[in-house]
Amino acid sequence: MPTVEDLLQKTAQRLAQRQRFPESTYRLQFHAGFTFRDACAIVPYLSELGITHCYASPYLQARAGSQHGYDITNHRALNPEIGSEAEYDAFVAALHAHGMGQILDIVPNHMGIAGNDNAWWNDVLENGPSSPYAGYFDIGWQDSPRPKQRNRVLLPVLGEPYGQALEAQRIRLAYALGAFTLHYGDQRFPVAPHSYARILRINLEVMQPALDADVAALDEYQSILIAVSQLPDGTETNPALVDECQREKELIKQRLAALTEKSAEVRDSLAKTVVLFNGVAGEPHSFDALEHLLDEQAYRLAFWRVASDEINFRRFFDINELAALNTEKPEVFAATHELILRLLAQGKADGLRIDHIDGLYDPKQYLRRLQQHYVLACAQEVARSDPAWRGWDWNELEDSLLAIIGEADLDGAPELPRCPLYVVVEKILGASELLPPDWDTHGTSGYDFLNVVNGLFVDRDGERPMTRLYQQRTGTAPFAAVVYENKRLILQTALASEFQMLANQLDRLAQQDRSSRDFTLSGLRLALTEVIACFPVYRSYISEEGVHDPDLKYVEAAVRQASVRNPTLSMSLFRFVRDVLLLRDPESTGKEDRAEQCHFAGKFQQVTAPVMAMGVENTSFYVYNRLLALNEVGGDPARFGFTPAAVHQFNQSRQAQWPRALSPLSTHDTKRGEDVRARLNVLSELPEEWGECLERWSHFNGPHRTLVDEFFVPDANEEYLLYQTLLGAWPNGPCGSEEYAEFVKRIQEYMVKALHEAKVHTSWINPCEAYDEAVRQFVARILDEELSGPFLQDMRAFHQRVSHFGLFNGLAQTLLKLTLPGVPDTYQGTELWDFRLVDPDNRRPVDYEARQELLRALRGRSAEAGSDRRALARELTHGKQDGRIKLYVTAQALRCRRDHPGLFSTGDYFPAETTGARRDHVFGFSRRLGDRQAVVAVPRLLTRLVPGPEALPLGAEVWQNTRLLLPNVEPKTLWHNLFTGETLTCEDSQGQPALSMAELFAHFPVALLLS
Repeated sequence: MPTVEDLLQKTAQRLAQRQRFPESTYRLQFHAGFTFRDACAIVPYLSELGITHCYASPYLQARAGSQHGYDITNHRALNPEIGSEAEYDAFVAALHAHGMGQILDIVPNHMGIAGNDNAWWNDVLENGPSSPYAGYFDIGWQDSPRPKQRNRVLLPVLGEPYGQALEAQRIRLAYALGAFTLHYGDQRFPVAPHSYARILRINLEVMQPALDADVAALDEYQSILIAVSQLPDGTETNPALVDECQREKELIKQRLAALTEKSAEVRDSLAKTVVLFNGVAGEPHSFDALEHLLDEQAYRLAFWRVASDEINFRRFFDINELAALNTEKPEVFAATHELILRLLAQGKADGLRIDHIDGLYDPKQYLRRLQQHYVLACAQEVARSDPAWRGWDWNELEDSLLAIIGEADLDGAPELPRCPLYVVVEKILGASELLPPDWDTHGTSGYDFLNVVNGLFVDRDGERPMTRLYQQRTGTAPFAAVVYENKRLILQTALASEFQMLANQLDRLAQQDRSSRDFTLSGLRLALTEVIACFPVYRSYISEEGVHDPDLKYVEAAVRQASVRNPTLSMSLFRFVRDVLLLRDPESTGKEDRAEQCHFAGKFQQVTAPVMAMGVENTSFYVYNRLLALNEVGGDPARFGFTPAAVHQFNQSRQAQWPRALSPLSTHDTKRGEDVRARLNVLSELPEEWGECLERWSHFNGPHRTLVDEFFVPDANEEYLLYQTLLGAWPNGPCGSEEYAEFVKRIQEYMVKALHEAKVHTSWINPCEAYDEAVRQFVARILDEELSGPFLQDMRAFHQRVSHFGLFNGLAQTLLKLTLPGVPDTYQGTELWDFRLVDPDNRRPVDYEARQELLRALRGRSAEAGSDRRALARELTHGKQDGRIKLYVTAQALRCRRDHPGLFSTGDYFPAETTGARRDHVFGFSRRLGDRQAVVAVPRLLTRLVPGPEALPLGAEVWQNTRLLLPNVEPKTLWHNLFTGETLTCEDSQGQPALSMAELFAHFPVALLLS
């Protein structure tokens, strides 16, 4: 008779056989315009490119028309707009037929609640705290200071104040098929079953005379009314009574539907009653009945502008349409991961990317549970497919299996890998922050990598002149000061309601001990505001397990800085906040108080993360514009680049700890495309020329500025942002009138979005249409050939110089992405030059037919050239603007990774030193796995090497006596150059094997060598 341990042993074997880590990923954005069928069609192209795993955006059922999939409405179904289950299976089959796998992006933090598609949310609105799903969402049922608002959800969905909407008849009652609903526009809201009694009683008075002859109908109507009257209100949480109420309310709806279908009198009278409830325009008292009915609901319809102050459910940032989940609860985790785990266990997906891990209450607990339930799902799949376990009751087995899986490291338990499921997390790390080593993950989704690699191409010598220029032209404060002010702004505006709930919780804790009872709510709010505004990272990870050293460091630093900034505020308030967060108990603290203290720390952490994201990425990155290439997710604009030594140190650490983390250059969330950043980095090498251009361009375009509310539009800082954006995103070569008009429109839309994010003169919450329109007009005028010829001629000349060097930067960073420690991730379409900006610009359709044709042509040319591809390499370099050179490097390197698995992911990483006249302009390293070795070299900071846009960074004249010294390499090793086909031999330099850069970069500007 097989045992549970036997089942787990067989599961462990299957896990070992199935585990297949990606060597590379390719991000696809799924939506109605790009479906499973579309993805299936490009699988052969991705395989030819060298990709091992498709990396899919969320494709569970989302809000109708969703362009991104992060507004999931049903975790148990695929998105029908993206494709059917059969089409999904065909896509998976195509991947497997080409030896490829799939990584899926999932959203455990929140769900989409807009519209009427989310069944869980609709049940909560209908039944309030009595809903079986009430605990699924992070709702503060008792957090409002207004008694009338308790046990209700605030829904800020109205486009006008509540009273106006009501008396304008925009909120209306409706009846259909046994159910009453409330409508506002195209939104539908359920009516609480217990409040049906109010409608039915009023209707009874109207209807009773007409039903005297139909005794059966009248009896049934009165019976329904009695049944409704006996339903508990929405605050009942006893599980048995909740289950009974769920059954009864549905039976009541069925009975009412049957009665209205059968009896014309009942149907007609209900229609008249509905009209009565909906009031008469111009007669305010006629809406009293509808208002009383609305007051009985488990939600309050409100003007959208009150959301920031009064909303009582946690959101994803400040997006009212995305409600946060309590994923830390086992039942919520199970319900939201059932389909995902089944796809993984069936081998249809091979790994996960976890969106917004810092939004979860306890990320470590979540990741551990995810790994354990993956093993459990695989065990269930084994049991289903093996006759030995046929007939076992899975529900009885589940708890036993989980207990054993949770203790898998104990003696006698089956040997299970710690992280059998490939998982990466979207985690933004601070400047000196490390990913917690005890998380069950394979690393981050790679924003840390992106920013380090980008920093390699920033000239650190340009920091002082660039800073001086920026401050002189705009007067903008240092970045740290901008961040502090904007985090305070977010707490006071967009996240004021979440912050108020947190402050109320802190106040309750203060009242529990005599030593803190005299702290006022106002004082606690101020202290809490300052600590959050000064918090140095996204969040700490304090939990019931205790406080780790990094948590202590971050909390202490925040409290220390907050107290320095506020010398008039009592230090005792800051000490109280510190001690509560660090779980330092007063002597009087009991077990329940300790749990509440821990709960506060958890909720504090769920507030600091969105405050940091919104205050820094979504605000400060659009205010502080010194060098836009540095204003990237996970980046620090105050840090002006990275030295080669710092980049090597990062890579060595990554190789040692997180060799399978993702390595992107662009993502769906980046502020601008990778090649936009590569161009803008060139400005750090040309601060004087850049300053002279700004002076001329500002003079040229002065007549196009307009006055709005005493402000010249755009202001100097916004103009600084615009000119960088134009240099970064300008089309790569001549374009037709339609393409140019589209470019102008893209820049207009980007600038309006950027200004709204900056929240200086206009914003999303309080848009100033006159200011927005003035910016649109300014962009249109300066990009009009007839109005701004001198400016455009001057700008194009400088852009040609910047772009020339920027393309080499882009090529170099591409090769680094493909060969440094980690898993290279290519965002859709970026295998060619990518000059897109922030979303939605970076979600524009990708022309895959053109890319397939280019790749086929390159493969053909390469095959014709045979082992000597020097002529092809030079041709691609001279014609670099057409993008073929980037596609060539991408395909060659990706296929190399695929053909040599492990060499670039788990292989050793050795920094390579450089010598000679141009040593500061080369970055190189070697990789080794067993007897396989590779060498990579790329150029950097080229403006001082070649004079201008006609010269190439190739040959002895440029590189002179520069050498790349190779550690741990045999002196006479022969090297094959993948891009040119050449065979190179090491020479001796200072007693160490070395490669001549003049030889290495004789025909092509980057090098990938295999031994």
